[in-house]
Amino acid sequence: MKKYLALLALSVSLTSVATAQQDPKAGKILDQMSAKYQAMKAFKATFTQTLENDAAKVKENLSGDITVSGQKFRLKMSGQEVINNGQTMWTYMKAENEVNISDYEPEDQEISPSQIYTLYKKGYKYAYVQEAKEGGEVVDVIELSPEDRNNPVYKVRLKVGRVDKAVKSWQMFKKNGNRYTYRISKFQPNVPIDATTFNFDKSKYKGVKVIDLR
Repeated sequence: MKKYLALLALSVSLTSVATAQQDPKAGKILDQMSAKYQAMKAFKATFTQTLENDAAKVKENLSGDITVSGQKFRLKMSGQEVINNGQTMWTYMKAENEVNISDYEPEDQEISPSQIYTLYKKGYKYAYVQEAKEGGEVVDVIELSPEDRNNPVYKVRLKVGRVDKAVKSWQMFKKNGNRYTYRISKFQPNVPIDATTFNFDKSKYKGVKVIDLR
């Protein structure tokens, strides 16, 4: 369960951001990017997560995919599946054939899979860094800094496509020396979803052990 918490582990402060403190150039790009994703009924992204810690000489790669619709999501990564329908969250661990059920409480979560597109709106200062290239595309690089000094994350760096306003990759820097890099390898907008997409169907997991933590 802890592994998936690393994904987009961007803890959000409830402190409001003072507009006057923000970089207007970065704000315009972020608003365009956010509007792009929020206009979609649902989307699916295939990604690679790289964890690096230079001091500990650690470098680990994980891959996965995630389907998102508003605050609902279905995440598959490293033998785990996390499903959230906006009220209930299921965390399924394939190796143990076990699922934990808990109430979904956004304010208590370290992550929200759609958070990267709205992260800047509360509790973070943002600034335009530079123009760069990624995968042959021109991107705008923007840095977010949490206003809450107790936040374990001290910096988030986003790369947004100059033309399509899509997030190409982002990095999260933590105070413990861990650096997480997320790269989107495939993106599918407006994917079809139904009533089963964001709910755990026990009948599809033969012999699964259910642990209800609610």
